[in-house]
Amino acid sequence: MARKYFGTDGIRGLTNTGAMTAAMAMKVGMAAGRHFLRGHHRHRVVIGKDTRLSGYMLESALQAGFTSVGMDVTLVGPMPTPAVAMLTKSMRADMGVMISASHNPFADNGIKLFGPDGFKLSDEDEMAIEAALDADVPLAAPGEIGRAKRIDDARGRYIHFAKSTFPNDLRLDGMRVVVDCANGAAYQVAPEALWELGADVVQIGVNPNGLNINDQIGSTHPEALAAKVVEVRADIGIALDGDADRLIVVDEKGRVVDGDQLMAAIAGGWARAGRLQGGGLVATVMSNLGLERHLATQGLELIRTKVGDRYVLEAMRRQGYNVGGEQSGHIILSDYATTGDGLVAALQVLAEIRRSGEPASRVLHRFDPLPQLLKNVRFSGGKPLEADSVKTVIAAAEAELAGNGRLVIRPSGTEPVIRVMAEGDDPAVVEQVVDRICEAVRKAA
Repeated sequence: MARKYFGTDGIRGLTNTGAMTAAMAMKVGMAAGRHFLRGHHRHRVVIGKDTRLSGYMLESALQAGFTSVGMDVTLVGPMPTPAVAMLTKSMRADMGVMISASHNPFADNGIKLFGPDGFKLSDEDEMAIEAALDADVPLAAPGEIGRAKRIDDARGRYIHFAKSTFPNDLRLDGMRVVVDCANGAAYQVAPEALWELGADVVQIGVNPNGLNINDQIGSTHPEALAAKVVEVRADIGIALDGDADRLIVVDEKGRVVDGDQLMAAIAGGWARAGRLQGGGLVATVMSNLGLERHLATQGLELIRTKVGDRYVLEAMRRQGYNVGGEQSGHIILSDYATTGDGLVAALQVLAEIRRSGEPASRVLHRFDPLPQLLKNVRFSGGKPLEADSVKTVIAAAEAELAGNGRLVIRPSGTEPVIRVMAEGDDPAVVEQVVDRICEAVRKAA
């Protein structure tokens, strides 16, 4: 059955249009709340949000939906996505909700749902909720309508949790850290946690106004962070996105470090400490071939999945890995969290740097990435990847890159775009291959 509302990471869209209206949010609350009314206890949902202006509207609408079917609501305000997942499990709630569109501009918003175990919902749960969105949901009797309560110490609970993942024998005294919170959900908790661990913290992206989340700042725009690191002569820069579930780092020289290098550093350190499970790590098809080759030199394996942190997590759970993530900076450390957590990942990176005694530029440059080129081809309809002419060009490209590179071609899950990515030892060959495929797709479309 095709999905109508849910994408790879909950429901997302432009605010006040389509599925991202107050009316739809209330329906989501009713449908999801009714789905998780299991057992005879008082049922509870934890709702968090990032700093988007539309968060007020969607929070109130979701609250109305959940209480109308008899579920109590616990509101935690602006909090990172991983904090909502952690609090859902910690508070023995029946489910959790994060109102966020992650790294998207402020005009977008989204609804992410978590089960009582703190993990994102299964396909089966999402499909059941989708079906209920277009049906009449039974409402609670007047005396069984849910109550709502806002808790004030949620930030402290998450800060304590995040700090507990940092090794007890280490401190950050003497380390100057620039943290960029993207004017998003972690604007209070991330600087506070780093300061409590002893760091000299320089903050940017910590003045949200409802409209400036991810606006030329944060993990998708690390230029501001790089400039600040150089300006204040910091030891490292940490960039989070709007809901703080992804991490990008800048070393002391102002160079950007992506998720592949960060995973290599964490996995390598954990392997040396005997902590790494599964004999490697899990990443997506977009991770650089250089990462795979680097891991192989250490006797470690790279397992690849489709793009999306949910697929990474599924493979980790299925095959027993405890480190996984995406090149974009979603890093999942299942010893600590049930989803990507930018702050927790940053603390593991800082621990590696602290233990090594070396600067970030050395610790976080584990391999030379192969030249990688990604281009998008927009199309108006049809299935251009099924055309014989396109298949012929792709087959020729794969043969040309065999042994010296890699090709990934996939349709976008959110827009009518074909993404064509190639990487290889020879950048000229990579560019030629991508251009030939893009041209074939355009003609077929």
